[in-house]
Amino acid sequence: MTSLDDRRRLVPVLIYLGTVVAVVSSLGAPLVPTIARETHVSLADAQWSLTITMLVGAVATPAMGRLGDGRHRRSVVLGALALVVLGCVLAALPLAFGYLLAGRALMGLGLGLTPLCMATARDLLRGERAHRTVALLSITTVAGIGLGYPVTGLVAQHLSLRAAFWAGAALAAVALVAAALAVPSTKDRPPARLDIAGAVLLGAGLAGLLVVLSELAAWSTGRLVGLAAGSVMLLVWWVLHELRTARPLVDLRLVRDRTVLTADLTGLFAGVGMYILISLVIRYVQTPASTGYGFGGSAVVAGLVLVPFSAMSVTASRLAPLVSRRFGQRAVLPLGCVILIAAELLFALDRGGLWQVCLALGLAGLGVGCTFAALPGLIVAAVPAHETGSAMSFNQVLRYVGYSTGSALSATVLEAHPGVGSPFPADSGYTVAALIGVGVLVFALILCTVLPARRAAATPVEVPTELTVAVD
Repeated sequence: MTSLDDRRRLVPVLIYLGTVVAVVSSLGAPLVPTIARETHVSLADAQWSLTITMLVGAVATPAMGRLGDGRHRRSVVLGALALVVLGCVLAALPLAFGYLLAGRALMGLGLGLTPLCMATARDLLRGERAHRTVALLSITTVAGIGLGYPVTGLVAQHLSLRAAFWAGAALAAVALVAAALAVPSTKDRPPARLDIAGAVLLGAGLAGLLVVLSELAAWSTGRLVGLAAGSVMLLVWWVLHELRTARPLVDLRLVRDRTVLTADLTGLFAGVGMYILISLVIRYVQTPASTGYGFGGSAVVAGLVLVPFSAMSVTASRLAPLVSRRFGQRAVLPLGCVILIAAELLFALDRGGLWQVCLALGLAGLGVGCTFAALPGLIVAAVPAHETGSAMSFNQVLRYVGYSTGSALSATVLEAHPGVGSPFPADSGYTVAALIGVGVLVFALILCTVLPARRAAATPVEVPTELTVAVD
């Protein structure tokens, strides 16, 4: 039993952990062009510094969640933070690009920490204090990303690329010490069993498909088809394995409910569209104006233009419950998709000024906040109370899959549209990639409109604040 003083000390530590997770996971985003330049790799390869973090997060989140449900939560939190520190150090050392990529992969483990922090707050705090703490964790996660983009860009511009990762290592090391002092033990709980085979199959299948997306313009058709077929077979094997396993990594049986399935697919495709836009903006803003487009901005400028996205995501997650009460919960999800489509179209058709890019990102943040705020309420209304955690875990996994897919797809499309006599892609590549994002989001909108009418969803459900995380 933890004392009152222990619980009071725990709250700021959990909030700091949430902030560090957001900042460290954002280290790769505004630095993609800088990484390409300083490690002498193509922009498409450098994009993997962002993609691989999201891919590892997709696999790590359910695995860490399973282990964290039992007696090993404290060990999982400390172990993950130690690996995040190691990843930052590995990326900071003056080594080849492969080591930086391995470091970014280790940083992806941090994406599984926020759900564990929220679970810890729910377990140890009571009543309104628990609700406020979890809500603050959610806000801090989104706000931390908005802080992380410009700060890491500032460090990289005025010091060096490696200094940004050293700063991340320092932040994560402080978080590790704080967690060791404040996060309580859960040894009184029964041990949790990890589905190792499920984690390996999921990770291998997803990684294979992302490599296919990333190498469409470089590899032969036969090689791509072979890898794609093998990856799909691994994912089919994973599905069959999860359905047969008593303690699966992800309980796929819950997806049999049509509302849950539609919410999950909407989250997946919305995540793809969102990260296509974010990845395009990061590169577009930093493209030299001598190419005939772009603004020649620094990593700091690229980070600053993403601040409206985070700010509007937080705002939208607070407005979504109001819209739900006024028009019904099923209206929030399509509204968010429509706003996201408008943002992607704005960037595709009219990006001549920096203010227009900021406007597009602000709209995107508003759409993301509404869309992702509606998903938890739909899932909660559709599944039994004791299955809510597992259903939400799978939804989070699909979001990370969407993020990594959008990141890889944007790089592939740009690589397929090379500029004439320039190492940078043609301006038309950005238009094509953004229109692909529009198509993906239109499909998500169609899914929203076919959600089945359910008696459980007839009454608007207040969206749980702790589940409305706009970006991980």
